Amino acid sequence: MIAATDVRISDNPPSRPDELLSFRLGIFVNRLCAPLTGQADLRVGGLQGSESVSTQYPPLKPLSDPIPLKIQSPISKSPILAIALLAFAVVPPVCGADRVTGPDTRGSADTTIAMNGLRTPRDLALDLIAKEPAIAQPVFLNFDERGRMWVVQYLQYPDPAGLRMVSRDSVWRIVYDKKKPPPPYDTPEKAAFRGADRIVIFEDVDGDGSFARKTTFIEGLNITTAVCRGRGGVWVLSPPHLLFYPDANADDVPDGPPVTVLDGFGLEDSHSVANSLRWGPDGWLYGAVGSTVMSDIVRPGIDREPLIRITGQGIWRYHPETQRFEMFAEGGGNTFGVEIDSKGRIFSGHNGGDTRGFHYVQGGYLRKGFEKHGELSNPYAFGYFPQMQHAAVPRFTHNFLLYDGGALPQRYWGKLIGVDPINRYVPLAEIRPRGATFATRDIDAVISSEDPRFRPVDIKHGPDGALYIADWHDFQVNHYRNHEGKITREDGRIYRVRAAVAKPGYAPFDLNRKTSAELLELLRSENRWWRETALQVLADRRDPALVGPLREVLSTNATGQHALDALWALNLSGGFNEATAHTLLEHPEPYVRLWTVRLLGDSGGASPAMARALKDLAGREPHVEVRSQMAATAKRLPAGVAVPMVGALLAHDEDSDDPYVPLQLWWALESKCATDSAAVLALFDASAEFSPWRLPLVRAHITSRLMRRFAAAGGTQNLLACARLLRLAPDAGSRSELLKGFEQAFEGRSLPVMPDALVDALVLAGGGSLSLRVRQRDPAALLEALRVMSDASAPTLERVRLAATFGEVPHPPAAEKLASMLADRNPKVVQAALAASAAYDDPALTRAILAGFPRFAAAEQTIAQSVLTSRRASAEALLQAIEGGIVDARSFPAEMQEKLRLVDAGALTNRVERVFGEKHTPSSEALEREIARVVAVIQAGQGSPYRGRALYEQRCAGCHRLHSKGGDLAPDLTSYKRDDIATLVLNIVKPNAEIREGYESVVLTTTNGATH
Repeated sequence: MIAATDVRISDNPPSRPDELLSFRLGIFVNRLCAPLTGQADLRVGGLQGSESVSTQYPPLKPLSDPIPLKIQSPISKSPILAIALLAFAVVPPVCGADRVTGPDTRGSADTTIAMNGLRTPRDLALDLIAKEPAIAQPVFLNFDERGRMWVVQYLQYPDPAGLRMVSRDSVWRIVYDKKKPPPPYDTPEKAAFRGADRIVIFEDVDGDGSFARKTTFIEGLNITTAVCRGRGGVWVLSPPHLLFYPDANADDVPDGPPVTVLDGFGLEDSHSVANSLRWGPDGWLYGAVGSTVMSDIVRPGIDREPLIRITGQGIWRYHPETQRFEMFAEGGGNTFGVEIDSKGRIFSGHNGGDTRGFHYVQGGYLRKGFEKHGELSNPYAFGYFPQMQHAAVPRFTHNFLLYDGGALPQRYWGKLIGVDPINRYVPLAEIRPRGATFATRDIDAVISSEDPRFRPVDIKHGPDGALYIADWHDFQVNHYRNHEGKITREDGRIYRVRAAVAKPGYAPFDLNRKTSAELLELLRSENRWWRETALQVLADRRDPALVGPLREVLSTNATGQHALDALWALNLSGGFNEATAHTLLEHPEPYVRLWTVRLLGDSGGASPAMARALKDLAGREPHVEVRSQMAATAKRLPAGVAVPMVGALLAHDEDSDDPYVPLQLWWALESKCATDSAAVLALFDASAEFSPWRLPLVRAHITSRLMRRFAAAGGTQNLLACARLLRLAPDAGSRSELLKGFEQAFEGRSLPVMPDALVDALVLAGGGSLSLRVRQRDPAALLEALRVMSDASAPTLERVRLAATFGEVPHPPAAEKLASMLADRNPKVVQAALAASAAYDDPALTRAILAGFPRFAAAEQTIAQSVLTSRRASAEALLQAIEGGIVDARSFPAEMQEKLRLVDAGALTNRVERVFGEKHTPSSEALEREIARVVAVIQAGQGSPYRGRALYEQRCAGCHRLHSKGGDLAPDLTSYKRDDIATLVLNIVKPNAEIREGYESVVLTTTNGATH
């Protein structure tokens, strides 16, 4: 077999000119062209166990002999293309094989690895175990309790069968003419919905590592992303449905039509639909949902109205026995993957850069593209978790696992191993604790590739401890291009990564045939796959005979992983109750305590004795992850149990700077504000036995948020709660934090009519900042604010803040002051004055903006353009200034011209076209011609990075950021794959081809006639 390490770019340059592969690769970023030059030689060979690959192919040269390359332009400008074409010349393409070759020393699998140029470190070996035509477009894989590999083939992607597109927005959310029904699609009424997706099973029947037997479980599915066996059947995720195919005898033939368990997952965007089923150690079925879909979940036969609305991405779960559905955590990237590690932590990747992904905790709110995906479901979250900390890295790793298979060399144990389909490699990263969450750092690549079609999309542990990787295998993973039909549906690969010294394969087995006692022994395995799968089978059995032995294991104070697995098995066998929980809260293993707390929270309640035990543990728990889970559980429990827990957790000063715990404690408290505000306020009663006001964690994270929450909710009772907090505050520092939160609640809006008690409390507290008093329309404050705002000697931050306040709370006399600020020498002041000017329909202010426009810097001109194009009067003045030569029409980008066309329902369109010319939208054919022309120009010459940089700064940096320099109005280019010329040129020639989340344009027309 060919070792993947034997197909590589040599460390040493070739000695003879005829062996030289020279190439120039233009890194073209928004018309910035930086040529690179390099040299390489390709060596193919290095056979394991054989001198040739197969008698039907020519023998490959020994590893020591480089292959001479004489490649002429234009291929010489593309090393990837050169290597791919060379491989085709050495070995003919392999296709049409019915049997999937395994780890033999001869056969198509090995030659394909050589042809594709995949490389691994020398302590690993790579096997191709499935390829076309046996597999195509694999998007998901996992292994069942018999060690068989189940694969979902996403052949229907990107367009669902039987549906007609009615409309599509700028971020590829599609509205269809009807709703897709659940399968089966074998009746005339449903025949149009029969799709091309299928679920297949690969089996190694003789233990030689070759998955030679292939069985189709179901085909004709329509947009299907995941499959999972368990509970007497097969669970299939085919949005908008979660389906259950009964298969009681496990013969791989459904016992009848599928049961629709859940309905309502969004289908607007087939690269963001619900995905990635897997069992959790708690017996719940977990899944993910992506960013650009909206889901209204119902349980057919149970719910008349949607149980929950999911706006965008997150992790969800479903309990088969209780039929409960809930969001486990909200937010993330375009979530496409669910990893549950050996401690039961949940992770997913990210479709952005500068991270390897997100760490999800129960009830958490994570970052999302708010402009694109909507706000968090809780308007009072007042914060969210970012992605895991990582150095700058190109996007993206959307899926990964934490290796716990026990079979790879030890340097891989506990490491993060991801799949990166854009950069075509499998990164290896260390993951280390960062308080209650984690940070990562890249250290190597498990697979790197020069194959332009290598697109790894899923990765799993196998029963042998090896890694199994699904390769989408296409020239691009570009949703825009895929919708144009530029996708090859016939291709796909599955690779195995094993230790170089390991023999591939494992003996056939069936965990269903093992006794429950034998399954318990498997919980001691070093390979997480065996532990997880044994737990799944135990959950299917729910054997009460195991309760006693498992309690015995836990009572002996077993530690480490085995103790945690014993707790999970006890719960899945029906043996977890409050009496057991009392004992386990004192267990020496922190993750046993953590999961005891979590399982108690899932029960939804606690006896008075358990409530006291939880409060006591909260006060003395030494492990930060346990405290994190206690905060998450408090959010799920009634206020009488939760608030004392939170009070005890707030006393842990060491958590004040933790990345997760402070927000979790806030979310736990906030969850009780609507239903039991009295209990929350009682916690802050300074006369009580415990008063949290002066605790560092409370001062830094809770006080202002609590005030902001009650103030933002509004209404008499909530505003009276604000008054009470001000009266309870024991010192000036606490009152200052409360006033800050109160002011934040009304940013962008005027204060409501307030109860007398709150007015009196505000006065006694000092009235708050000048900005807050402006919002109260205090006459003296208005005069003082106008004076300070126009005083060049006043602090810049205060002037900027006051300008913003007058922009949010318009005050006619402020227009004159804003106009005078446009001549200020401080650019921050000028920008703040321009932004605030949008709130005023004032001719004098418009004239001042136009007069200053020629001298404004680029950033200031951008704001001025937005202001001038927001109202008809200012737009007409702008057009007149352009016609008079005062303002240069060429300084106005296309989006501002389009905004002018929208002013006053298009009333100025004719005049706009006289000034700027008619709007022109190129045809798709013209677009392709222009792309080809630009690519040809790039490949024809070397380019000048110095001239390119100047052009980039002039044309692009106003919006884009590159290496910490530039604007923030468009995506940061640092983490993008900037050597992908085709994609870059597409986005340069047609900037709105694909709009990244958070950067789309939205047109708002207000009731006072402004357009934004």
